[in-house]
Amino acid sequence: MTTSSTKRSRPFRSLVNRLLENGVLPTKRMIILLGCGAAVAAAGSLAGLGYALFWMYNAWLLLASIADWYTMPRAKKIAAVRRLPEQTDIGQELTVSIELENHSGQPILFRLRDDLPISFDRPEAVEGILKQKYETVSYTTRGNERGLFTLSYLYLRYQGKIRLWEKQAKIPCEQKIKVYPDLTAVRGYLQSLQDSLIVDGKKILLRTRSGTEFHAIREYVQDDDPRYINWSASARSRRLMTNQYRPEQGKVLTILLDCGRMMGVELEGKTKLDLTIESALTLAAVALKQGDQVALLAFSHEIKTYVPPGRGLAHLHTLVEAVYDLQSDFVESNPLQALEYLHRQQKRRSLIVLFSDMENYLLEDQLGAYLWRLRRSHLLLLLSLADPLLHEWSRTETKDSRLAYIKALAQRFWLDRKAFQQKMIGAGIQVLDIPADQLTLTVVNSYLDIKSREAL
Repeated sequence: MTTSSTKRSRPFRSLVNRLLENGVLPTKRMIILLGCGAAVAAAGSLAGLGYALFWMYNAWLLLASIADWYTMPRAKKIAAVRRLPEQTDIGQELTVSIELENHSGQPILFRLRDDLPISFDRPEAVEGILKQKYETVSYTTRGNERGLFTLSYLYLRYQGKIRLWEKQAKIPCEQKIKVYPDLTAVRGYLQSLQDSLIVDGKKILLRTRSGTEFHAIREYVQDDDPRYINWSASARSRRLMTNQYRPEQGKVLTILLDCGRMMGVELEGKTKLDLTIESALTLAAVALKQGDQVALLAFSHEIKTYVPPGRGLAHLHTLVEAVYDLQSDFVESNPLQALEYLHRQQKRRSLIVLFSDMENYLLEDQLGAYLWRLRRSHLLLLLSLADPLLHEWSRTETKDSRLAYIKALAQRFWLDRKAFQQKMIGAGIQVLDIPADQLTLTVVNSYLDIKSREAL
C-alpha cells in the first residue's frame, strides 16, 4: 500500500517538495549547450588552448543560467483556476478550461498538465506563451469509468527569458466530477413521443396496446380498432377521430441490481454492471413517463443502496444519483437477502425486475423456494446476460478430445440454464437470458407487454 507523503520524515518531505513540486529542471536548449561545451573543450584541447576555453565557456553558461534564474518569475506570480462541468457521461468527450493569471509583467513560456484520474484519457500537455495578464486554455478528455472523481492539482512548468531552465509548480485546485453511465437511450426516450422509443436503431412498440384508462382523442389511423371511434368528436372536427386508451397508471416497478463478483465481468468493453445500470435507468425512464412509481435496490453480499418508490421524471435524477458510482464487489452476491429486505420495506404489490447473473440463480439453493412464495404478492422478472463464450464453445467443432470435453461442459452449463428457466416459468416466474446488445430492448418490451396485459 502506498504511504502518504505527509507521513514521511521532514528531510524527505523537503526533498519531494524541492524536486517534484517546486524544482528547477534544465530545458532542451540547456542540454544542447552542455553538449556543445564538450565539443568546445575538445576543440580547445586540439588547438593547444588547454582548459582556458573550457572554463570560459562554462563561465559564460553559468552567467547565462544566473540571469535566466533571475528573470524567471516566482510561482506566486502565476495562478490557475480550472473550469469543468459537474457531471459527464461515460465515454463522452468533455472540454476542461483553465484560466491562467500572469502577474509577473513578462511573457511566460509554459507547459501545463492536469491531475486526471487514471480512468480518464490523458491528452498532451497544454503549451503556449502567456502574454497577457489573463488567458484561458483548454483541453479535451473523457471518463471511461463511472463514479465520483477528484482532480486535486495542476502541474505547471514555465521558463525564463533565456529559456535555459524551467521551473515546475504544483498548484492546488481540487474539484470533483461525476461520471454518469451512458444515458443516451434515456435521453432519447424522454425526447420522443410517449408511444415510441428507439433503442440501438430499433423501435420498441410503435403504439402501446389498448388499456382501460382513457388517455386522449386523436385522429384515426390505419389499423386502429374501429370500436374506439369517437363519433361525436368526428362530427365536430369533420375528421375520423378515435379514443386512445392506456394501461392503468400508478403501479410500482422495483429494480434490483446485483453488484456481486460476477457482475464485474467485461462484455463488449463494459462490465455487466455497466450494461445493467444503463438498461435499468432506461426502464425506469419508461416507467416514470408511463405514470408508474419506481423503486431501486442495489446489493452484493449486503444492501448497498435503496431508493423508495417515487413518481415523476424528477425521481429519475434521484435514481441516477443513487447508482452512478456503484461498483461490483469481489464477493458472492446474496439475492435472497436482498429479496427479504425488499419484502420488509415494500408491502404493496409491484413488478420486481432483478438484474443478476444466471450463475447466481443456479448456485443459490434457497432462492427458488423463496421466489415461489414471493410471487403470490409480487410479479417477478429475472434477467441475466447471456455468456457469449459459453454460446461459442457449445457450438464449436469437436476436432479432438480436448475440444469435445470443453464442448460437453459448455452444453451442460447451457442445459442447466435452460432447466432453471423452465422450472421458473412453470412456477409463473419469467426468466430471460439475454445477449448484451439486446438487454435494453428486451426488458423495456417485457415491461410494456406486462402493462398492456394489465398483469400487474
